[in-house]
Amino acid sequence: EMKPLSGSLSLSLLPITSCCKGRGRGRGRGRGRRRGSSTSTSSGQVVLLWCSNSNSSSRVSTTWIRSSLFFNYSIHSISIHHLPSPIFFRHRYIHCVSGENLLFTMAEFEGKEVNIAGNMIYEPILEEGVFRFDCSGSDRSAAFPSLSFTDTKLRDTPVMIHKVPVYLPTFKCVNEQQIVSIKLPIGTSFYGTGEVSGQLERTGKRIFTWNTDAWGYGSGTTSLYQSHPWVLAVLPSGEALGVLADTTHRCEIDLRKESTIQILAPASYPVITFGPFASPTAALISLSHAIGTVLMPPKWSLGYHQCRWSYDSAVRVLQVAKTFRKKGIPCDVVWMDIDYMDGFRCFTFDKERFSNPQVLVNDLHLNGFKAIWMLDPGIKQEEGYFVYDSGSKNDVWVLKEDGKPYVGEVWPGACVFPDFTQRKTRSWWAELVKEFMSNGVDGIWNDMNEPAVFKTVTKTMPSSNIHRGDAELGGCQNHLHYHNVYGMLMARSTYEGMRLGKENKRPFVLTRAGFIGSQRYAATWTGDNLSNWEHLHMSLSMVLQLGLSGQALSGPDIGGFAGNATPKLFGRWMGMGAMFPFCRGHSEAGTVDHEPWSFGEECEEVCRLALLRRYRLIPHIYTLFYMAHTKGTPVAAPTFFTDPKDPRLRKVENSFLLGPVLIHASTVPVGGSDQLQQVFPRGIWLRFDFDDAHPDLPTLYLQGGSMIPVGPPIQHVGEANPTDDLSLIMALNEEGNSCSQELCNILSLIVQLFYHLLVVGTVHQL
Repeated sequence: EMKPLSGSLSLSLLPITSCCKGRGRGRGRGRGRRRGSSTSTSSGQVVLLWCSNSNSSSRVSTTWIRSSLFFNYSIHSISIHHLPSPIFFRHRYIHCVSGENLLFTMAEFEGKEVNIAGNMIYEPILEEGVFRFDCSGSDRSAAFPSLSFTDTKLRDTPVMIHKVPVYLPTFKCVNEQQIVSIKLPIGTSFYGTGEVSGQLERTGKRIFTWNTDAWGYGSGTTSLYQSHPWVLAVLPSGEALGVLADTTHRCEIDLRKESTIQILAPASYPVITFGPFASPTAALISLSHAIGTVLMPPKWSLGYHQCRWSYDSAVRVLQVAKTFRKKGIPCDVVWMDIDYMDGFRCFTFDKERFSNPQVLVNDLHLNGFKAIWMLDPGIKQEEGYFVYDSGSKNDVWVLKEDGKPYVGEVWPGACVFPDFTQRKTRSWWAELVKEFMSNGVDGIWNDMNEPAVFKTVTKTMPSSNIHRGDAELGGCQNHLHYHNVYGMLMARSTYEGMRLGKENKRPFVLTRAGFIGSQRYAATWTGDNLSNWEHLHMSLSMVLQLGLSGQALSGPDIGGFAGNATPKLFGRWMGMGAMFPFCRGHSEAGTVDHEPWSFGEECEEVCRLALLRRYRLIPHIYTLFYMAHTKGTPVAAPTFFTDPKDPRLRKVENSFLLGPVLIHASTVPVGGSDQLQQVFPRGIWLRFDFDDAHPDLPTLYLQGGSMIPVGPPIQHVGEANPTDDLSLIMALNEEGNSCSQELCNILSLIVQLFYHLLVVGTVHQL
């Protein structure tokens, strides 16, 4: 306690504690004491704060202090710091001593929080150029396990590298919130931040990482379905720096101040920086070494997917599938939304409309289609329903504070929710998925897994709910801690169940909710968008931002989910969407039909041309995914990746890259891609097509000195044969030839891919 001494001098003996007091790790449902926040002084070190009324150069003898005050302490060192006035403080926390800096917060000082900020401490991790920053050594020790890294040991184990970081974050703590700031050179451009709406270049924007059921979101919506507390900063030099706030909590990322990244989240959490590296691609590769690369998708999943809420019977599903074949429009997958279930009960089938799912799947397979089925986390609370009964027996549900299962309303009515933070729950769910696969299921769609809950202001479960998490995930904590990773853990459980069900096939999982690192288990889409031109335009930047945040396999609901598309809008959207990594049309109940033939003959022809183009490019797209999976490179990237130093390209939003292919697309109702004001990167760009030029289709360009493989026109991936001829489209460089080294590299890769198709593909049934 503060002890008043003679005259105007006051002294305080304070322990050195962690950066910010707050709820932390430990038992007792998330209310345990943080490791490192002990009230005893560590290593016999004393920090002495003294106050005087004057600014005179008063002196306090450390010898006098030792003899007069601390005669019964074993003192190793004493630090003396002057404060401006003899105020008595009710709450004081010394937060960090780093070099010459004393960092502390004094609460309730004249009713205000007083903060003194300083540099964070750091250590190199993972590989050269990657650093972990913490507020103090105590905070480093007390940090929760990483759920973004593939292995938390990669984040927690320092490496022997003697370089120092170029940019040092600073921090301060306010009301148990940790605020981290990184100042970068003027002219820096910001990207990333995961699934966000609005513009591609994020400077001037602020978002909040809090997974939210955001039906009909707009360009200003600040929280969507996924959370990626990650910023990719492209410096004026073209170098790139990645910044990851490694916290699962709600996080504010504020980019409104020029060339400054500010991150605010509950204390305390580490910040990881990647770079600066020579290029944005190099920064993304380094990120992938931490959070993992995108799963290698089954080849059929790179075809076109047709979905609707809902195709309400097996008869309707087959009718849609056969119409694709009759009209010669390529397609590989038909999706089943929640209406296939018996009363919205997961892992069941309606006894009348989907009475024999295996027969339906067999018919689809005979016509070259795969079948994907939805599974939500909300399990109907109903005795006699086998999923509810087995879950209750195994004690797998999320709990309320009183220890009873939480019940919230979703599609089936009153529902309980699996606690995917527990290993036993994930195993239980995986076994259900394994059994579900025996019905001929080819892929699984996890929806509503933010988790979404009806009739609540927050659209989700209470933050006081309890997750009895495994120790390696962070232990028993409330919902605030695990909310943002609930969807990722569900997708992980589904992925593991599919691996059990069909060991020799690559799983395909689509998840609506996710966290940075979800790409290891699932693809994603951009949620419940609207059928309008603004959302067509935003879909491009949203797909690119996800790719710049590690999620390479994404796409929008082509044509828009909510509302009725027009023929022009749908055709233009299909033209661009056919070039996205994940290509699916989807629409909600109550809208007009959104199949490609639903908008008249002209729109139907545009869709046919667009999808035939995609299928010819599948060898190239598949190659890009192979590189993304093995190397961590992006599949779709912003145009500025061709020349990160060129400021003209930083804000370009009507074109993007698929490897060396530049795609220009029009997203306005008047004027097609031919009339588009195009901003080209420097160098040679050769325009090409497949004799399919149309104003509503994007224009394609190939970078000089590069080549891509293309296949024959097919109706579904199953029609392709490893012995089919591949064509190479080549663009000459400035010297009028193709770089011989480039040619050798690409031909070598093609040989590898043929081997992969002929040998590995036979085993894994691509």
